[in-house]
Amino acid sequence: MIRWPFSSILWLLALGLSACQPSAGGDVPGDGDDHTPFDAIAADEAIKFTGTEPFWGGEVADGKMTYTTPENAEGTVVPVSRFAGRGGLSFSGELGGQPLTLAVTPGTCSDGMSDRSYPFVVTLRLGGDLRNGCGWTQAKPWRGSE
Repeated sequence: MIRWPFSSILWLLALGLSACQPSAGGDVPGDGDDHTPFDAIAADEAIKFTGTEPFWGGEVADGKMTYTTPENAEGTVVPVSRFAGRGGLSFSGELGGQPLTLAVTPGTCSDGMSDRSYPFVVTLRLGGDLRNGCGWTQAKPWRGSE
């Protein structure tokens, strides 16, 4: 059983509440009457992600997250639980004795180092650190040059 620090619970609650805010424009995502969970990424679809400052990345697939860094290119694999909110997904677990939460939301994202454009914004909270990155799937790949 995973024990959730109070700060992680507050962060997840804020993420969920921000997805519940109505938007202007009527029948668009965020409409106050829409209670459908985020479904742009299928439960059986792998999500890849990358971030800089510091460099990190990995993949979430089959209830496991592989977290990589330049010092650990093969990565560390940890079990995660998936939550589909209204505005995106989150994956929660524990890495190195620290709580881990990875939030994935739709939006154009740049890694700041290439001309690639990614379809998802990724936010990683690892212990007290907050890291920003980009994500993609096979069905929704990044665009740009290799």
